[in-house]
Amino acid sequence: MKNIYLNIYKNSPKNLNKAKKFLKKNNIIGVPTETVYGLAGNAYSSRAIKKIYKLKKRPKKNPLIIHYDNLKKLKKDAHIDNRFLKLYKKFSPGPLTFILKKKRDSKICPSANANLKMIAVRFPKHKIIKNLLKKLNFPLAIPSANISTKISPISALDVIDEFGKNINFVLDGGRSKIGLESTVINLCGNIKIMRPGAISKKEIGKTLGKNILISKKVNKLNSPGLLKKHYSPGIPIRLNCKKADNKAAFIVFGKKYKKGKYIFNLSPKGNLKEAGKNLYKILRKVKNLNFKKINVVKIPNRDIGIAINDRLRKAAY
Repeated sequence: MKNIYLNIYKNSPKNLNKAKKFLKKNNIIGVPTETVYGLAGNAYSSRAIKKIYKLKKRPKKNPLIIHYDNLKKLKKDAHIDNRFLKLYKKFSPGPLTFILKKKRDSKICPSANANLKMIAVRFPKHKIIKNLLKKLNFPLAIPSANISTKISPISALDVIDEFGKNINFVLDGGRSKIGLESTVINLCGNIKIMRPGAISKKEIGKTLGKNILISKKVNKLNSPGLLKKHYSPGIPIRLNCKKADNKAAFIVFGKKYKKGKYIFNLSPKGNLKEAGKNLYKILRKVKNLNFKKINVVKIPNRDIGIAINDRLRKAAY
């Protein structure tokens, strides 16, 4: 059933078919993935891509991630090699985005990949978006369903919180399981992680049998997630704090912190995966409670903690 006030649709065959009709008419819809919720549009349509950039207020030089449900469809648009295949077999479907060389005869709209010779592609694991992709004869461009530089959404309600009446169809797939955007790995030339995520450089390195670096310098936007300011609640954020300033929201991690009016714990158990899942939920909650500033304790910089710190640095920029 549809919630007539919020334009949120529960998962059902009927609503998946409605979503398909929206997309075939070059409309944009909100969709769940295991990482965060996204804005989906036909990656082969310049009209749909234009709508995504306009809705998000996203800089046109910032490329989108193109989502597929199988390898056969990808091969029409991108060149693949053994490095890709090893990672694909190990991590796809899942939270890993690959930057590959785009084929000359690809139907991907050039503006979707910012007119670059490469495209970012992913195979999402969430059942709803996988089933939707299977129904379509085109891949979907799906950036996160937020206004550019703002907090990413992890629920259907978050999408409505971002866009209100400007989005009139959101598929509800429950809360995002991971809660942070995908790891992005550049396979054009020397392998580098462009954006850390749930899949670590250690896991990728082990699969490929080599040491993988996380890119530190950004010379040009050849990957999503490279803007200096991103994931921001629009409130000043101070990192690596031992205590909170007066009346600041205090985002903490671990067992030693007591509950309190201004305290928001990413994971009372000290679990980094739980902290990643809760990060955007807590940032959005703090924003909606009208705090004027945020202090954050030091987060362990290992495993998914590397991705959490990446998001916090950009949110604090």
